[in-house]
Formats: sequence, structure tokens, C-alpha cells
Amino acid sequence: MSETSTTTEVASQYAAQVAADLESNAKEQERIGAEVATLQERLTALQHDHNVLMNIQQALAGATSVSAAESTVVPSPRKEVAAEPAGGKRTRTKKDAAAQSRKTAKKTAAKKAPATDAAPKTAATKSSAPTLVDLVRRHLATQHEPRSAAEVSSAVNQAHPERATRTTVVRNTLEGLVAKQQAQRTKQGSSVYYTAISAQEPSAASEPGTEAS
Repeated sequence: MSETSTTTEVASQYAAQVAADLESNAKEQERIGAEVATLQERLTALQHDHNVLMNIQQALAGATSVSAAESTVVPSPRKEVAAEPAGGKRTRTKKDAAAQSRKTAKKTAAKKAPATDAAPKTAATKSSAPTLVDLVRRHLATQHEPRSAAEVSSAVNQAHPERATRTTVVRNTLEGLVAKQQAQRTKQGSSVYYTAISAQEPSAASEPGTEAS
């Protein structure tokens, strides 16, 4: 009988250890999934900015080459008049041609300048779009009561319909904020709710054993 009791006790200990390991594994998966979602969004934003900057660089390179080509255009030679004693008229013709060439180059540069100034402004406008992490954090900060991932997703999509963000992505983002101690997770029954943690409040760890609904 004592051997049977010992075997049962060892099996119970192993079962408890396995259950604890499974719970720890699930929590680690949630944390890493949230970090991956955040990093993926940052990568997407950086790739978008890279494409915009590449387009601006190509536009600037094209404008510079066109300006250089136009500034080096040689004016068509004027009809020379038969030799004059002092050579005054021929000298004046060459000076007039040089002055006309400089004037043309200045006009070309003035026309190209607005295009180069407008391009960086467009890039700055596009790159200033807030990320999903910022939108979720701002929404939580304005709420006086805990919100579920579905509620936060609905609010973000209503404010920014062009993003079409899925609830699973919002949930991963919320878990990322919890991992960074910028949000707190609470469980009410079978549902999970999130609240923002202000800079003045002490950081609160998420409750053990909770899962995203």
C-alpha cells in the first residue's frame, strides 16, 4: 500500500509541474506574439517611409540632372558681320550671348525649386501617421472604464476606417502594452478587459492565469 501511495503522490507532483509549465508556456506565447505584432507594424511603417524617401531621392536626382543639362545649353551662334575696324560689334554679340545663357539658367533653377521643396513636405506628412500602438494607447488613456479588445478594435476602426484593423491584432497590441507595463489587464468572468496605466501610477503586473478573450 505504501508503494502505491508513493507512486500516486509522485504522479500528482508531475501532473502539477506539467500544468504549471503549460501555463507558463501559454503566457510566453502571448507575450512574444504581442511583441511580434508591434515589431511587424514598425517594420511596415519603416518600409513605407523608405519607399517614400526613395521616390523623393529619384525625383531630386532627375530635377538636378535636367537643371544641369539646361544650364549647359550653348546658344546658337549669331550671324557674324563683316569685320569692323574696332571689332566692337562682335565683342558685344559674345557678351550678349553669355548674359542670355546665365539668365536662362537662373530661370530654370527658379522653376525647379518649388518641386524640390514640396516633395519633403509630402514625405513628412505621410511619415507622421500614428501607429496602431499609439492609437490603442491613446484610446485607453481617454477611457474611464476597462475596455475589451473588441471594444478597442471597434473604436479604432470607427476613428480610422482606412486601417481596417482586426480584433486579433488589437488584442496582441494590448498584450504588448501590458508586457511593457503601459496597460493593465483584468479578468471579469470569462472576459478580459484592459485599462491604461498613467505615468504617475505604479506599474501593475497582469493577473496570473488570464487569457485574452
